[in-house]
Amino acid sequence: MNILVIGGGGREHAIIQKLKEDPRAETIYALPGNGGIAADAVCCPIAATDLPAIVSFAKDHAVDFAVVAPDDPLVLGAVDALSAEGILCFGPRKNAAAIEGSKVFAKNLMKRYGIPTAAYEAFSDMDKALAYVETCPLPTVVKADGLALGKGVLICGTREEARQAVRSMMEGRIFGESGANVVIEEFLTGPEVSALTFTDGEAIVPMVSSMDHKRALDGDQGLNTGGMGSVAPNPFYTAEVAERCMREIFLPTIRAMKQEGRPFQGCLYFGLMLTPDGPKVIEYNCRFGDPETQVALPLLESSLLEIMLASAKGTLAETEVKFSEKSACCVILASDGYPQKYEKGFLITLPETGENERIYIAGAAWKDGRLVTNGGRVLGASAVADALPDAVRAAYALADRIQFENAYCRRDIGQRALAALGGNG
Repeated sequence: MNILVIGGGGREHAIIQKLKEDPRAETIYALPGNGGIAADAVCCPIAATDLPAIVSFAKDHAVDFAVVAPDDPLVLGAVDALSAEGILCFGPRKNAAAIEGSKVFAKNLMKRYGIPTAAYEAFSDMDKALAYVETCPLPTVVKADGLALGKGVLICGTREEARQAVRSMMEGRIFGESGANVVIEEFLTGPEVSALTFTDGEAIVPMVSSMDHKRALDGDQGLNTGGMGSVAPNPFYTAEVAERCMREIFLPTIRAMKQEGRPFQGCLYFGLMLTPDGPKVIEYNCRFGDPETQVALPLLESSLLEIMLASAKGTLAETEVKFSEKSACCVILASDGYPQKYEKGFLITLPETGENERIYIAGAAWKDGRLVTNGGRVLGASAVADALPDAVRAAYALADRIQFENAYCRRDIGQRALAALGGNG
């Protein structure tokens, strides 16, 4: 089976490595891929958002199955374009990907169907948004409506900060057209959980829960990033919480999307806050999270290819989805200065990896026959162990064996989870 994976980051590398484990996977193509992915797939420098070129490539290379991994091509309609040519796809169609592509749509959906989320108001008029800021409870959260690389969310402790957030999005367009509309919502408190799920539009099967670390610096300080590390499972996500989320959030969301004429097939990501009033949705993503994928997939014992095919064909209910009882940790090695200014082009030296270790390349390229840094988040060092403290130690031991100039990582990935377990790693 010829498989096409669209995207070029650490998440896509993790997906490709897992797909390779299935004997049905013959040639795997990655568009555009990256220098590290090139060791596991045939990479071609076609942008993930160049839908005509992607469709042409898929037809020319007799692709049997396509996995559309990033948010941009999903929101643009990559699955629709490939499906129109008879190519089976894992991922939601354009009208379903709106659940991430528009926060206004997602919040209104939750309000209509009684899915627990933060109280909010949505605005397309800046003056009305600024007027609301003068009376809303503080702190408050201002969100750009559209995609913003995970950075379009500003937590505002004062009214002046909220005014600046609204103006910077709606007038200054710091997130481009994504900020033409904004959501201003209640600030929730509690532990956060990343809950990735497989769904075929009818059945929904959660993956192992995880905890992301978004801030650039230790102690959850600094700017928001695409994610500096993750652990799984999330100790705050107990069996009781999981059952409640399935009943109050997961199934109602899938049914709501179907009712709206937007059946969702693929990976639906629930960003959850476990508030004193129960679990609530912070955000939906229409795809695998990054770096949550880098801890979820190493724990998957079933065939990822089989699950993805079932999600696309509507047979998920009859398909085995089994995760290990072990734990995993992923530490992101980034270029110093990320998510702002950083240098590229430094030689990467990779160690040999053991059976329970994985290196997922995100921002790297081949130059003069050598692998060099080519992005802010360069790679993820992932490890699996019987217990979370051991997984965290193993991931850091692996990260410390990887070398490139200006490498930076947070040194506290997993510490909140370990504290919840009563340990300190």
